Amino acid sequence: MKDITAEELKVKIDNKVDFFFLDVRETFEYDEYNMNALNIPLGILPLKLDELADYREQEIVVHCRSGARSANAKQLMLKAGFQNVRNLLGGAMDWQGKYGNAKKEY
Repeated sequence: MKDITAEELKVKIDNKVDFFFLDVRETFEYDEYNMNALNIPLGILPLKLDELADYREQEIVVHCRSGARSANAKQLMLKAGFQNVRNLLGGAMDWQGKYGNAKKEY
């Protein structure tokens, strides 16, 4: 599955398209700014893949700060049998530059 741009992701979110959203940044990065995705840092993602098994066939959008860690996460997930994993190109930096701060949920 091809990667996704911030513009394509915004359309999905605005249209309430169903997908699983994963943030692989460190917790401190997530605490500073987040896009309301589930936070599982890349370093522990291999240990959490079994917990994500229900999403193996669902579209998954994974992001990090710039797109590098999430590209690694995408490859890891594909090798583990996940079917539809997409990396957010430019990551949170690109999203924030285009759309500002996401509303943080508490």
